[in-house]
Amino acid sequence: MHRLAIFIALAALAAPLSAKDSLGVYSSWAAFRDVDTPRCYAIAKPRGRNASTAYFSIATWPKQRVRNQVHIRLSRAPYQGSRIRLRIGRTNYDLTARGRDAWAKDPQTNAAILAALRSATTMRVTGGGLSDRYELSGVATAMDAAVVGCSEL
Repeated sequence: MHRLAIFIALAALAAPLSAKDSLGVYSSWAAFRDVDTPRCYAIAKPRGRNASTAYFSIATWPKQRVRNQVHIRLSRAPYQGSRIRLRIGRTNYDLTARGRDAWAKDPQTNAAILAALRSATTMRVTGGGLSDRYELSGVATAMDAAVVGCSEL
């Protein structure tokens, strides 16, 4: 019983070290601020069975002067040499992938993705045997909350 009490006390002390400030939950999206890093981001999980391992994020790192960088954690590693695509509305965007991570190929594609997110209702990441679908309800508000949250850092 004594060991359990010590474990619980240590866990309680460690929790604030990894805590993030919630900036809000907006339908299927949420926004967070991590003052220690510092960074802010909007994030969502895909629908379906792979939701526990994959996510789509749009992050801002003020010290590095990076704003609204798209990053996708894929539900699994795609087949070697596969083309990974993001479909928003009727437009496809080719992504750069390494392992289970994917990004826009260049700043222009990143900007086009950000603009498309604001006007579509769903998006899908496909290729290499994977297909992750995201709802976009709340994405614009979550993105804006992340940018505003980092304006103070």
